[in-house]
Amino acid sequence: MKKLIKYIVILFIIYVAYTGYSIWTYGANNEDADADAAIVLGAAQWNGTPSPVFEGRLKQGIELYKKGQVDFLIVTGGTIDSAEDSEGEVGKSYAMEQGVPEKDIIVEDRSLETEENLSNAKTLIKNRDIHSFLLVSDAFHLKRAVSLADERGMDAEGVATEYSAYESLETKLPFFFEEWAYYVGNQMLKVFR
Repeated sequence: MKKLIKYIVILFIIYVAYTGYSIWTYGANNEDADADAAIVLGAAQWNGTPSPVFEGRLKQGIELYKKGQVDFLIVTGGTIDSAEDSEGEVGKSYAMEQGVPEKDIIVEDRSLETEENLSNAKTLIKNRDIHSFLLVSDAFHLKRAVSLADERGMDAEGVATEYSAYESLETKLPFFFEEWAYYVGNQMLKVFR
């Protein structure tokens, strides 16, 4: 019995190490992908201005649009606390200021977390000819986001923003460990569903 427990612990450690590596490297070299729409995952907005994290994601989504890799931008994010504008509305304004036509922007403005971003975006495009997605976020967020999209039956790939606000190890490591814990936790919960 002790041997069995030892093997289970070793396998779990290997699995956790592998997921950490895969999260660290996920989304690299995927900047040439194309799809019907880019879903820009919300981050935060400050008094009508995208936070640096959200702005980096928006820049990448707009770049994909301008290069013709997507036909639509879906900007996501709801309203937190007493904010006047949702992240989605702020994202739309930012994209329009950068030259994206309003007709090509879809706003999801009710979500407060990644799962809701994706579920609500899928609902918004139900009657449109949009079937494939590029999820735009920071690199460490993408593996979990694509996994969640897959769970929702979405044809999605991740594209890491080249304009991430997470530049130093001091900012990268906490975000990495948070996403690593979310991802492993979500995978473990799948076993019990």
